[in-house]
Formats: sequence, structure tokens, C-alpha cells
Amino acid sequence: MSDRARTEAAPAPAPDAHGARVRGIFSNIARRYALFNALSSFGIYRRWLARVARVAAATPTDRVLDVAGGTGDVAFELCAACPPASITLTDFTPEMLEVARRRSDAGAARGVPVSLMEADAHALPFENASFTLVTCAYGLRNFSDRAQAMREAARVLAPGGRYVVLEFGTPPNPVWRALYRFHLNRMIPLIGGVVTGDASGFRYLRDSIARFPPQDQIAAELRAAGFTEVSYENRTGGIVAIYRAVR
Repeated sequence: MSDRARTEAAPAPAPDAHGARVRGIFSNIARRYALFNALSSFGIYRRWLARVARVAAATPTDRVLDVAGGTGDVAFELCAACPPASITLTDFTPEMLEVARRRSDAGAARGVPVSLMEADAHALPFENASFTLVTCAYGLRNFSDRAQAMREAARVLAPGGRYVVLEFGTPPNPVWRALYRFHLNRMIPLIGGVVTGDASGFRYLRDSIARFPPQDQIAAELRAAGFTEVSYENRTGGIVAIYRAVR
């Protein structure tokens, strides 16, 4: 099968006010999103993605669902590091999916069958136990109902399937946390505004990161959603955390 991505349509509920705002922000910044990530993290985000792939440890038999997959960073990292049998990359912002499609067409899928689908993480259009691995990067903090999105991830996973999440965190060291907050408050909107021309959207992103619960709370929420063997590891002093849970 060609590595040219297939784009599919899926019926999804109309987003609420929060969802509509998030969709609008990401539709505006989609084409410059990768550049913003590189500049705002000083390139470190590539190491985070590489670590996500190692934690996910996809095998040639895994059926992967990448939720809130955006422009395909996690999906294409898996294709390079540990190619699965297939990847279904979902997002509810068509402009982000279009960037992912172009990347796949340019060879980023490396021969892995990749399907692109517009879908809402709160109501995934898949049967129970459809996948063996679900990934989600930088999505949890943008969901209107985080618990529902976690339950949906659990629902579509086969027993024993893994859920791997990359999300911003709360650095445990108070000095590092203060430096990080300064960067978050001052630099994120500035860099975002210069790169994309949409400083207001990046003020939202800054605020969503600042409001996001600490790592232990997210781990507890994963257990409440039906996952077991929940663990997480901090990266770059806890700026981000990578969670792993088993259905």
C-alpha cells in the first residue's frame, strides 16, 4: 500500500464554545505550528517525541490511533522509530490534518499505512477494542471534558492495549518552575505572535498550560477512567511528562 495518506470524513458532534475556540486557534496557526514548537522549546521537543516513541514501543502488529494528532508529529515519529501495522491519525481541525497529509505524501509515513480522519476525541467514531495503542500529544489540556476523552481512549483500546500521552507538566523543583513560568508567560505569546501573527491564540495556549493539573492528578484521572499500570516520567525537569497506562 502506498504511504500516501487517506483522508476520511467522520460525523462528529458540533464543538461547544471551548471546542470551537480551540479549533479556530489551531486552524489559524496550523502552517506555522512546527516552527513555533521548534523555537519555543529550543528544539528540545524533538527529544520529547523520540522518547514518546520509545515508551510507546509500537510493534509491526500494533494498530495505532493518534488522537488530537495535529500535523502528525507523533504518528510520523512512530513510523520512523518503531513502525506499526497501521496508524489512524485523528484531529478535529482540518487545517492541521492537511499539513499532516502533505507530510505523509512527502514520505514521512515511510510506507506505514496512515489514515487521516477528522474526529472529536470526546466521541471517537470507532468500535470498542479497535486499537492496540492510542497516543495523544498536547491534547488533554485542550479537551472540553478530559475525563470523557480518557474514557473514549480506554473504550477503543483492546484489553492490554497501551495509552501513551505527552503533555505539559508542573516542574517539581521550585526554581526551575519559576524560570519555566517566566518563559511561559513572557516568551510563548511573543514567539507565537512573531511566527504566526496570532499572539492571542498563544495567550490561550499559555493559559491552558498554566492551568493544567500536576502530574499526580493526571495519573489519578487515568486510573479513574479505567486504566491500570499507570506511570509517568518527567522530561526536561517536568516541563512535560509522558504517561503510560494499560487498558
